[in-house]
Amino acid sequence: MLDDAPGGHTQALKIAKALIEGFDRHYRLFSETNRAAQQRFERADWQGQQQAMRERIEFYDQRVHEAKTRLLTEFAADTLPMEVWQQVKLLYIGLLIDHRQPELAETFFNSVTTHILHRSYFHNSFIFVRPAISTSYIELDEALGPTTYRVYYPTMENWRQTWVQLVRDFSLQLPFEDLERDAGDVVAELQRCLGPFQPRANFQVQVLSNLFFRNKGAYVVGKIINGAQQTPFALPLLHTADHQLMVDTVLYTEDDMELLFSYARAYFLVDMPVPSAYVQFLRTLMPRKPRAEIYSAVGLHKQGKNTFYRDLLVHLRHSSDRFRIAPGIKGMVMLVFDLPSFPYVFKLIKDFYPPQKKTTREQIKGKYLLVKRHDRVGRMADTLEYSKVALPLSRFEPELVEEMQKFCPSLLEITGESGQQEIIISHAYIERRMIPLNLFLKDATASGDNDAIERATIEYGNAIKDLVAANIFPGDMMWKNFGLTRQGKVVFYDYDEIEYLSDCNFRKVPPRQDDDVPRADGVWFDVGSKDVFPETFGPFLLGNAKVRQAFMKHHANLLNADYWDLHKQRVLAGAMLDVFPYEPQRRFVNQRRAGQAVVAPTVAPSTAAATASA
Repeated sequence: MLDDAPGGHTQALKIAKALIEGFDRHYRLFSETNRAAQQRFERADWQGQQQAMRERIEFYDQRVHEAKTRLLTEFAADTLPMEVWQQVKLLYIGLLIDHRQPELAETFFNSVTTHILHRSYFHNSFIFVRPAISTSYIELDEALGPTTYRVYYPTMENWRQTWVQLVRDFSLQLPFEDLERDAGDVVAELQRCLGPFQPRANFQVQVLSNLFFRNKGAYVVGKIINGAQQTPFALPLLHTADHQLMVDTVLYTEDDMELLFSYARAYFLVDMPVPSAYVQFLRTLMPRKPRAEIYSAVGLHKQGKNTFYRDLLVHLRHSSDRFRIAPGIKGMVMLVFDLPSFPYVFKLIKDFYPPQKKTTREQIKGKYLLVKRHDRVGRMADTLEYSKVALPLSRFEPELVEEMQKFCPSLLEITGESGQQEIIISHAYIERRMIPLNLFLKDATASGDNDAIERATIEYGNAIKDLVAANIFPGDMMWKNFGLTRQGKVVFYDYDEIEYLSDCNFRKVPPRQDDDVPRADGVWFDVGSKDVFPETFGPFLLGNAKVRQAFMKHHANLLNADYWDLHKQRVLAGAMLDVFPYEPQRRFVNQRRAGQAVVAPTVAPSTAAATASA
């Protein structure tokens, strides 16, 4: 037995404690960054807020590297027998008994040990394939400090004052322009959406104790409970032009919440002493949203990856369909496949590309990392990046295996005996499956659904304009590179040609002179590597007459170099435009200007604001 070996138990305990110390350091730094978000919000330090969001993404990998280095240096961890690692895991579990983030600590253990152990040991004896510590009732321990959420018990008489109080309880250090007015707008909007209601015995408002920060906004998140009815809500808090605060609107549907916490948006900064309690609360607001996506949305994207992979393994055990080549036009750079019964796609970087794609695998990885770090403004899908993904070979269609062996053999390894073989993919991106926009438009054209064509075309232009507001030029703007979500939002998902808007040179096509000699491609003028000619987009995008009609009606300015250059100059001048996760018509300030309540339109305009003053 290991315990009988001289120093065996002691060494295993030291390793377990070193791993816990590594995780605790990570979560302390993670939490400090989140807590500082309120001060940045109060100072209107928007650039600092975005910088903190970008830097925080790197925290986890940095701490994993530190822990791995410590284990190799102090304990020669790569030479230890497997009996020691089994003991380390058991002792580690014991150290998690009273831990407030046990599920995150288990994932950290996996991340460090899989950098040390051989792949053959990636099973539940040595790593946490399934959780060992329950997170269900952690918050019942009063020693853990403040509760996850606060509860208010209003009456109809003090209904408006309840909203005033719950906002004030966040102790923001800036004054509100008129919080009483804003609370009245919240009550009026809720009355319109909920209608007349009779308060029940359990009439209450539950509010998560800490604010959610992202870009220029802070969000109060909670739910209203009345009898059997539960209504989620979020209050966006923004700065006014006079550097006071205001409640911008109230979001109150499940779709509202899913768009706010969308996988196409940047991760929130939020202080969570017990993250599992926050995730559980948020799931009551968005029951259809996977737990993995909620973990990612609150900045715990590594936990999101771990949870997602567990969900995938469970799904594979309860399904029988096979991975297939994804429907749609095949990409020149990425090989894309999916499992019909599972709502995600798997993307592999090919080993070689056509001549017109002047890129490399490392450059493509860099583009995906750019998107991970950038504000995705609801228009760029988040991706889960995996190494050494092992999947049963029997679950792959032969045509897909043949395609993978042809285009990306360097990423593949097939192991195991006949009937038990696995295909190991050394690098993959996984993202939410959407309806490719080119297929949607093809079907809408075939069925004669002109309204659907117009809605999708307007949303496509809105998506590009929101990306422009966020300093992003999509590069390849073909319809096949955009998808339609369940809520009808258009999202971009092909990143190999993406560029910062500020790095591009937007030009008009120069008139052809008599002595200009066109090249083989028909171009008679010099073109730099960052030159973009918007007026040339039309022939590639607008072959469908109905699409062209809608596009020219709503987004003709996207074919004008001046439009793009104007936004580039704004970015270079330091402007940070607002891109709201809701329609601008829902903003209280716009409703007051209109002098009436505004019903959300069937097709939302671009959420990018024209100024940076909101």
